[in-house]
Amino acid sequence: MTRWQISGGRVIDPAQGIDSVTDLFVAEGRIIALGTAPDGFAPDRVLDVPGQVVCPGLIDLSASLREPGQEHKASIASEAAAAAASGITTLCCPPDTDPVIDTPAVVDLVSHRASAVGLTRVHPLGALTQGLGGERLTEMAALKAAGCAGVTNLLHPIRDTQLLRHAMAYAATFDLTVFLHPDEPWLRATGCIHEGEVSARLGLTGIPEVAETIAVARDLALIEHTRVRAHFCRLSTAAAVRLVAAAQAAGLPVTADTCAHQLHLTELDASDFDSLCHVLPPLRTQRDRDALRSAVADGVLGVICSDHQPHEAEAKLAPLPETEPGISALETLLPLTLRLVDDGVLDLPSALARLTAGPAAVLGSAAGTLAPGQLADICIFDPDRPWQVDTATLRSRGRNTPFAGWEFAQRVTHTLLGGQLVFALDGPG
Repeated sequence: MTRWQISGGRVIDPAQGIDSVTDLFVAEGRIIALGTAPDGFAPDRVLDVPGQVVCPGLIDLSASLREPGQEHKASIASEAAAAAASGITTLCCPPDTDPVIDTPAVVDLVSHRASAVGLTRVHPLGALTQGLGGERLTEMAALKAAGCAGVTNLLHPIRDTQLLRHAMAYAATFDLTVFLHPDEPWLRATGCIHEGEVSARLGLTGIPEVAETIAVARDLALIEHTRVRAHFCRLSTAAAVRLVAAAQAAGLPVTADTCAHQLHLTELDASDFDSLCHVLPPLRTQRDRDALRSAVADGVLGVICSDHQPHEAEAKLAPLPETEPGISALETLLPLTLRLVDDGVLDLPSALARLTAGPAAVLGSAAGTLAPGQLADICIFDPDRPWQVDTATLRSRGRNTPFAGWEFAQRVTHTLLGGQLVFALDGPG
């Protein structure tokens, strides 16, 4: 296995509070030292990266890989390649595959295929209920034993609050994190964009803010009752953030994330019926966007995820309400997060913390750090390497992004997974 010396980069490891220009040393797939090489160390490869940032590999808590069952949209191989090119070394895939990830056999299938590809670590999330049907609980203990990082029902409703209560209590018994997508389906109904001035002007059915906040309030009451460890996914409203902040202040075991596009886009971006801006939860108001940015800055939202949902071209060609929601977002996760630094929302270490140490804490994982002894999952990016998003050159099979044509200043140049080079922008390195 290659022994690496990564020289001259600005090493930023938020988990350790490190931000300095220093060297990093890797052997046997693990970090062995920062600063000074251990006695007798002789590198096989020296990677000189002066002026570049060296940080832990990124961790994405939500990336749909579409396999098994929806290979016409994407595959584990295609999306793992996109992740590697984006500095993402660990990702969680949701259970809405076909078949649903609700048994150890399907967990093993996804894990085996991801391991065979070998470009990123894939942690499946298990279904909270069988088939995501909201009626019968899965065998959560078996899912955990098979390797699931947590359980979720995504946006599929659980109509019986007693069942959700039992699900949380069951998850708490086995020390499983429940990933909650707050959504009141009867209020969401057939809505496709935020309920407000834009939806009224376009004549489209809107999704009100209260569809999210009512679900958050209900879930928080059940979390307090069961003491389950819970993670709120893809918050989109200022009101929901306030509820979560109050719960955290009260000591509830609650974390939360938002997705990168919610920190930059608003309902106005969908004002020309742009189906590429059809997402769930919907893009909200500028007030909501600013509240999300503030919550990311103060740590209430400790994680930024991609919410990657690749689609075939036809999925976005119908009138907006009839199109499939979601953005192909792996390759814009880091640049959109770094744009928050340019906008003065976060400093660089804090921005990287939302993509490394923050999600690692949610998963209870040892990843997300460059501490000696840890697996050498490393992202290296050039802060002065301008590029423009071009759908023709995206590595993901999904081309459905509203960020086509956007220009970014920073670009990933190298990604190492367990000490193996899985991506080099300019060749083998």
